[in-house]
Amino acid sequence: MSDLTRRSFLRRTGMIGGGLLAAPVLSACGGSDGGPAVTSGAVTINFWTHDPGYVKTFTESAKRLTGKPDGAFDYTVKATQADSEALVTKMISQGAAGTGTPDMIGIVISVFPRMMTGGIGRQLLLDLDSVIAPVKDDLLRTAPYTIDGKLYALESDTCLSVLYYREDEFKKNDIPEDVGTWEELAEIGARLHKKTGKSLGTVATGDNTSITNAFLQLLLQRGGGYFDQGGNLILDSPEAVEVLDFMVKGVASGFLLALPDPYGAPNTAALKNDKLIATVMPNWYNVYGLQTNVPEQKGKWRMRTLPKFAGGGHLSSNLGGTGFAVLKDKPNTTASTELLKQTYLTKEGQLLRFQQGGFLPTLKSLYQDDDFLGFEDEYLGGQRLFDVYTPASQDSPVFYQNSQLNVLIEALGGPALEALQGKKTPAEVIKEATAAFAGKKGD
Repeated sequence: MSDLTRRSFLRRTGMIGGGLLAAPVLSACGGSDGGPAVTSGAVTINFWTHDPGYVKTFTESAKRLTGKPDGAFDYTVKATQADSEALVTKMISQGAAGTGTPDMIGIVISVFPRMMTGGIGRQLLLDLDSVIAPVKDDLLRTAPYTIDGKLYALESDTCLSVLYYREDEFKKNDIPEDVGTWEELAEIGARLHKKTGKSLGTVATGDNTSITNAFLQLLLQRGGGYFDQGGNLILDSPEAVEVLDFMVKGVASGFLLALPDPYGAPNTAALKNDKLIATVMPNWYNVYGLQTNVPEQKGKWRMRTLPKFAGGGHLSSNLGGTGFAVLKDKPNTTASTELLKQTYLTKEGQLLRFQQGGFLPTLKSLYQDDDFLGFEDEYLGGQRLFDVYTPASQDSPVFYQNSQLNVLIEALGGPALEALQGKKTPAEVIKEATAAFAGKKGD
């Protein structure tokens, strides 16, 4: 990847950053720049995001809306692109100054907890409950961007986790493509690694966020999580111990490949050298991980729904995401809300998002829509993606946020690495992280 694409990828997934900074006291709701509300005609939307894919999507959407005979606004999108953490920091500081905030902003899921701190989200961002009311029961992934029961950002992608695998390598090594459980696949992977040195998945051993993300993806699938709907810590659970134990044993057997960075050069080398022939990753890994790093393997990869854990859980999981929010009480708030609504809450907008950037629908009903169901992916050998995504979308876990997410990541990352290195038991790690979080939160 180029440095820009690489950093965009990492920011999108929340693999870098996410630390909470002390928030300044906001002096004005929405950080208004003043002036009358724009209700029609020409409008320039000050749009902040970390990913060029979103710039492309919203620019095209604005162009289409401007071209509609019944459209109220003639849009121009003025984009500012930087990493999500920096953009949110700037938005908060400008909000405190009462000027210079964006009209719209994309906030990476791991950075959004900053909006949950000290009332920042409620003061700066538009409450979207009335906007989503017509499609509320059809909308996916609202929980990560909800504060005190109200929604402040719309998710850009359902980030459904699937199992990517090399079809040619599975056939060559007599690995069934329909293995039912993780436990079965782990046994197959251990035998495969002993015989060939190949692995069927990865764990991260680098920074705390990468380590905990790998754990979280499987924990959510197993039916566990970090926090419940009320923001209470639920890490100390049998599911958490089981999942970490599964990862530890997977590394020891060679079923899982330990990498300092599951998206960087070591991962790319493992893919290119046929050492890594399967991996559990969200849908965006197809473009950002496989197509970008091993384009020469086009036609060799396939995907399927995840094997289930024998003890229960979900058919899918999720990881990463970006929520788009509108700044309230600004001259362009109405126009920005309409652009967000048309791009994210209509079939036309969701189809545009999928075609422009590969972002999966966030409306449940579209997983049954013929315009999506018929899509075939050339890189994945012409596979019909929604044959996998549709059932996965129907059984995917909910991820609940907490303003102290970064505290938990720091408390869990180091001990989890020690477990992967065989220095601590999974049960010890979960107890230690739980106690550390209780002692550090709010510091």
